[in-house]
Amino acid sequence: MANKDTTAYVWTERKRTLFGLPLSFTVYKLTDEKLYIESGFLSKKEEEIRLYRIMDLTLNMPLGQRLFGLGTIHCCTADKSTPEFDICNIKNSREVKNMLSDMIEKERQAKRITGREYMDDDVADYGDHF
Repeated sequence: MANKDTTAYVWTERKRTLFGLPLSFTVYKLTDEKLYIESGFLSKKEEEIRLYRIMDLTLNMPLGQRLFGLGTIHCCTADKSTPEFDICNIKNSREVKNMLSDMIEKERQAKRITGREYMDDDVADYGDHF
């Protein structure tokens, strides 16, 4: 019997390519707590980023993307394995960035996480070097 994915996604989008067409093998999926980036055709890779670990979002919309209604969201995280990543060539990028930003803040409040925890991690990481 095949396993059925019953995860409730808030947003899903396929990375778009030439002329804004969804012809790539990268898919972004967002739940209330995590962002998944699935890529690959023959060999699949799935990255999982917890929302509360995303520290900064930047929306990039160069002319080539704007012509087709696309944008790229650059994310900086407190995750050691994925410190930075891009959500590339997506439609409604401004709305997605705002939604993501609100969800990140909601997750941080729910988990009672402030920027101080990340600073403490950095100090702990470098504490042995001083």
